[in-house]
Amino acid sequence: QVQLAESGGGLVQSGGSLRLSCEASGTTISHRGMAWWRQTPEKERREFVAGISWSGTDTYYAESVKGRFSISRDNAKNTVYLQMNSLQPEDTAVYYCATDPSATPSLRPAEYDGWGQGTQVTVSS
Repeated sequence: QVQLAESGGGLVQSGGSLRLSCEASGTTISHRGMAWWRQTPEKERREFVAGISWSGTDTYYAESVKGRFSISRDNAKNTVYLQMNSLQPEDTAVYYCATDPSATPSLRPAEYDGWGQGTQVTVSS
């Protein structure tokens, strides 16, 4: 079973940048779709942020983060990254890394079979 560990969250001012990392262990993720999701206390459901296919060829983004966030992966390191630029207060959330057994990431959270514990991102105005 795959275990995921996120890191890189923290407090940043509006307009700043953060880079999140998600390191997988227990099994390789090289043939799996990967994604970042986020959740705030006000929302019951997690929100899809960005996803990447197994090869890294295809990436997917929520409209709210297009042009500001960039997802990438290093299969040799079993790691996925989320570069977040031009952060805004509305980006404040707990960010979760998730793995989809399919080659491309789903927009349905129920399709994922592994989730990290989450990392807090707080953007101050």
